[in-house]
Amino acid sequence: MSSQPDGEYELPEDRLEESQPQCPFGVGGGCCRICYMGPCRVTDGAHGMDRGVCGATPGTVAARNLYREIAAGAASHADHAREIVEVLEEIADGGLSAYDIQDPEKLEEIAADLGIEAETDDENELAKLVAEAAVEDFQGAGETLNWLDRMPDEQREFLREQGIQPKPSVDMEVARAMHRTTQGNDADPAHLLTGALEAGMADGYAGLTMGTDLQDVVFGRPQPVETEANLGTLEADQVNIAVHGHSPVLSEMIVEMADELEPAAREVGAEGINLVGICCTGNELAERRGIPLAAHSTQAELAVTTGALDAMVADIQCIWPGIGDVIECHHTKLLTTTDYVRIPGAEHVSFDPETAEADAREIVQRGIAAYEDRNSRQEYDVEIPEERTSALVGISEDYVLEVLEAASPEDPVAPVVDALAAGQLKGIVGIVGCPNPKQRTADMTERLIEGLLEENVLPIVTGCIGHVTAQAGYLDPARTDELAGDGLAEVLHALGDAAGLDGPLPPVWHMGSCVDNSRIGNLVRAISEGADVPTRELPVAASAPELIAEKAVSIGTWALTLGLPVHTAPTLHMDQSEEVSRIMTEDLKEITGGYAIQEEDPDAAIDALVAAVDERRLALFDETGA
Repeated sequence: MSSQPDGEYELPEDRLEESQPQCPFGVGGGCCRICYMGPCRVTDGAHGMDRGVCGATPGTVAARNLYREIAAGAASHADHAREIVEVLEEIADGGLSAYDIQDPEKLEEIAADLGIEAETDDENELAKLVAEAAVEDFQGAGETLNWLDRMPDEQREFLREQGIQPKPSVDMEVARAMHRTTQGNDADPAHLLTGALEAGMADGYAGLTMGTDLQDVVFGRPQPVETEANLGTLEADQVNIAVHGHSPVLSEMIVEMADELEPAAREVGAEGINLVGICCTGNELAERRGIPLAAHSTQAELAVTTGALDAMVADIQCIWPGIGDVIECHHTKLLTTTDYVRIPGAEHVSFDPETAEADAREIVQRGIAAYEDRNSRQEYDVEIPEERTSALVGISEDYVLEVLEAASPEDPVAPVVDALAAGQLKGIVGIVGCPNPKQRTADMTERLIEGLLEENVLPIVTGCIGHVTAQAGYLDPARTDELAGDGLAEVLHALGDAAGLDGPLPPVWHMGSCVDNSRIGNLVRAISEGADVPTRELPVAASAPELIAEKAVSIGTWALTLGLPVHTAPTLHMDQSEEVSRIMTEDLKEITGGYAIQEEDPDAAIDALVAAVDERRLALFDETGA
């Protein structure tokens, strides 16, 4: 694929190999470097210290490390949500001309859930009140977060009775996490992990759910849309611009400017402008606009090596600095756009929603200029892979609930409950996160998903796992009968009929970007409240089969607070502490109902997840007599 001689690129798998062997204390959560007496390497195992210089046990060190990872993930998602809160505030004040409220019904639904009532029918007045409630969740007022009202009532009360409730500000939650875990402060592993659960809840509602909610208000709720995936979606004769990161605020405007500047691209000899998506910004545009899913985060450097990519536009999160090295060999413009995110080798275009159109126009113009540069280069090879697959994306929770209501107007969750009772559907697993080079060689995600489908377990995917499944063809309804077990296939055909489709729903449901994990939470909430079954008893689980980022640890912690079994591979950074491992995999069942599953072998992970959901399914229907 390379337009360079073989061996000149250093890609993620090369750097992973160079990193071997990795430190077992770092991998197992037993490395403490929060003060300058160390680093201390502590463990309950045979080799290493059983206490740090300050006396911290392996349990203290592993719990502190885990808590800090979760706080970092919560900070990332909350800051993501903050951007769209500020956009909504400015829309409500009439200060933004480039954006509008695309989904007033969603705005009304959120307001109703939060107990907000406007005194007039003015849409902007309601938007202002909702934005104020969101801002309060950063500033802190009242007993807890406003957005916690979006959590299933029964599970929220269950946790509150056990003293688990986030603070009224997500910023305060993150600050408290960093303070508690400083040297010489909180040292009780179980107490530290209770704080970690509260940080996970803050992420789930003042990060993920708030972000998705308000993005839907401004850009509209996704609906199923056909698209294509893989690097084969690049076009040799067009200006190829990839949007990379997580925020739709800029990328939605780039779609508009790409249309406007199509004539300019043709003037320089291109056949048009080909906009594609990388990582979760790609998911955002795919689920609302049908923009192709070109590459997941681990493939971003690979996209540059095709020689066809003229501009990569980066906003926030999961933009690996290795891209800066690869572009040195190419004409590709790497454009950072968020003022607090810079990458060596990139050009910076400062993006501000108040000047959104001008900023997006400049970015597209730089892409067109890079295309001219590409065409002017002598002996410059463009080599685009042929692979491109069909995918149906944008299966949002609202769409699923519409379909269920069409199938059973009197009792919308009945089709799910009946399928579970009959064993046609053994359970649902939300599969999230990023493709990790450690697991890529084993095709961890693909093997896990195929195994779950064979066992009549429905996978719902988000984030860069969405890219992996799109590339593998799992989002194509034409493959439902091939991939799904007989019972699950029957369910997907019935729902396809209810939706008015010519065939079944796809075997794997794409529910958007990583903040859109909140959509899975919303669907679980609807099933729980519709069936009057606590979320911690539902046959639903979560998996991050190729865990990379702190954000995924935080998302998984939120899922634990919903009472779900949560699988990760690689294992969480806690193996050096027997106490933390026991709390996370066993004791937590009595606290939230959820628990961690640590399994790096794909077949063993399939067995563990199927057993987890089927155990709950059988218990549920034995108790109800169904």
